[in-house]
Amino acid sequence: MPKQLLAQLVQKEEIIKNVYKFSIKADEIVQISKPGNFIEIRVTDQAEPFLRRPISIYNLDKQNGILEFIFQVKGKGTSLLSRKQIGDKIDIVGPLGFGTFKTDKYKKLAIIGGGIGIFPLYQLAKEAKNEEKQVNGYLGFRNKDFVMLEKEFKNVTNNLTITTDDGSYKNKGFAIDYLIKDMEKEKYDCIYACGPIPMLKAIQKYANENNIECQISLEEKMACGLGVCLGCAVKTAKSPKEKPEYFHVCKGGPVFNSKDVEI
Repeated sequence: MPKQLLAQLVQKEEIIKNVYKFSIKADEIVQISKPGNFIEIRVTDQAEPFLRRPISIYNLDKQNGILEFIFQVKGKGTSLLSRKQIGDKIDIVGPLGFGTFKTDKYKKLAIIGGGIGIFPLYQLAKEAKNEEKQVNGYLGFRNKDFVMLEKEFKNVTNNLTITTDDGSYKNKGFAIDYLIKDMEKEKYDCIYACGPIPMLKAIQKYANENNIECQISLEEKMACGLGVCLGCAVKTAKSPKEKPEYFHVCKGGPVFNSKDVEI
């Protein structure tokens, strides 16, 4: 069951311009969280903005009860959140999401992320590496100014490929092209992906057409996080056109098998 608590902000870092990493003391949530879960955050004590903000869990330090999340300042809510100072209390609910990353059956994993979509993949890679699975990472960014967490992901992967669209840092092109190039020799058991919709569509198409296991984390606007507001619906892949059926990302996901959803 999700828990609501006031979590103390113990560390704050701007990792690139307008992208912040917060470390909060939230032991009750940390101990029951899994890779792929998210939290809902109330960004202010004022009446406006009223709705909580859904943010992926980046890292879980279960020994010290520390939860880390990363967010980009995009609007009023995240701007208010970014002004929090060390020692402040943050109202959070979590862990949320019943659909989480599953690695039990697999030994050789490929994780692929784009831009700010890389954040929920870190805990997944860390746990898999600790279980002595092989984890290869493919992270794509717009250009060198947007590259982040390279050192952190190197520490939790066996091999890490960084790409930039314009070639201004490391490999030029898209992360998926390098994953596909490696696929024949690596023969991954499963692909794990999170990022922009065009990237996810390309990964889903490739995985489904080649019968490769693939799990995709979707990022939708989730106002309540509990399936009540119905604002995060995504169409199921096999639902009839005349009577479409939907998953709610906050409850059915945010992680789905690539064969189950229509992105």
